[in-house]
Amino acid sequence: MLDIDFIREHAGEVREAARRKRFDAAVVDKLLTVDAERRSLIQRLDASRQRRNELSAKIPKLSAADRPAAVAEAKELRERIATDEPALQTAQARFDTLMLQVPNVPLAEVPDGATDEENREIRRIGTPRAFEFTPKDHVELALSIGLVDFENPRKFAGSRSYALTGDGVLLEQAVLHFALQHVVSKGFTAVSPPVMVRDAAMQGTGFFPLGREDTFAIEKDELFLVGTSEVGLVSLHRESILDLAALPRRYVGISPCFRREAGAAGKDTRGLYRVYQFQKVEQVVVCEDDAAVSAHEHAALLQNAEEILQALGIPYRVALACAGEMGQGQVLKHEIESWMPSRGKYSETHSCSTLHEFQARRSMIRYRDAQERIRFCHTLNNTAIASPRILIPILENFQQADGSVVIPPPLRSYLGGRERLVPR
Repeated sequence: MLDIDFIREHAGEVREAARRKRFDAAVVDKLLTVDAERRSLIQRLDASRQRRNELSAKIPKLSAADRPAAVAEAKELRERIATDEPALQTAQARFDTLMLQVPNVPLAEVPDGATDEENREIRRIGTPRAFEFTPKDHVELALSIGLVDFENPRKFAGSRSYALTGDGVLLEQAVLHFALQHVVSKGFTAVSPPVMVRDAAMQGTGFFPLGREDTFAIEKDELFLVGTSEVGLVSLHRESILDLAALPRRYVGISPCFRREAGAAGKDTRGLYRVYQFQKVEQVVVCEDDAAVSAHEHAALLQNAEEILQALGIPYRVALACAGEMGQGQVLKHEIESWMPSRGKYSETHSCSTLHEFQARRSMIRYRDAQERIRFCHTLNNTAIASPRILIPILENFQQADGSVVIPPPLRSYLGGRERLVPR
């Protein structure tokens, strides 16, 4: 959420940000109209209440001749207040709703564009493999080795369901724990946060109201299943005031995640690329309100994820996301795309985001600066690893002509020291 003073003073900039991000720019004008109405009502109510209080103290002291006029004025003020108070409540509710719909302003370095095709490539690491045989896709490999069951889970759990089996479970756990331990070695605190949260946590982290259709709800308990442990990690400090000396707070969360994929109906239905339930190791930073500090933390988060891919030996590229590919709260976003032979392209496996004060304002996460002033924190996040999507480049890039898959060296200790997964 942006500061309303900033929106008033930079309305054109905020409108342009909404346009570039493919949000409804008209929401800015609607908000400013309601804001003017709300402020006018507040001023009028304050004046009416002040005058009412003055009359209440004055009337008992008035002469019989002067009292009727004052009583009549007091009655008129009560009626005006009785009308204006519900009007203000209505205007405030509309104001609060519209404030939650205004997008954050991208940094100057963010390129224009509508889709990921217009992201700006920053670097490529590793070289896609040239196969001397006809390679299989991850579905063929996983089924032949016995790593996954698609058919049976979809009988009782529906589309986009799957069950990892046998070595598939061990491989997923291996890559999750390798990523977790790598980030912990950088000084991050490991957290296994709640995955069922209240509306306030989703709203505070910016996933509601605009992302509600992508979220699974537990209606009876008024809870929601998170699509990332970012929700729980950021919300750890909801409605808190932190000390500057305690910042930055660096967390690495591991949790199951759930995403409805409402905007991807009929897309990527084969295999493990786009599923409703997955596991993720997520990095989150809460730091002071300083653009330079945020930039430093962003680079460090990105480096952690790259180091994991480099250790696994997966070719990847880093791209600066264009404005149209950014979420509502992001001011800067980099995507890491891993090479997936069956797709014939680099595809997103990691997303690194800087949000400045956006989440902190919505979640009331503050700190005392060196001058003892209360300020809102900055927040950042980045995927460390997400499975089963990461299993796609692992299986496809390290497959052999005999149908086996070489296990990346950092994962072998988690699989009993084995070097390969072999067909059944």
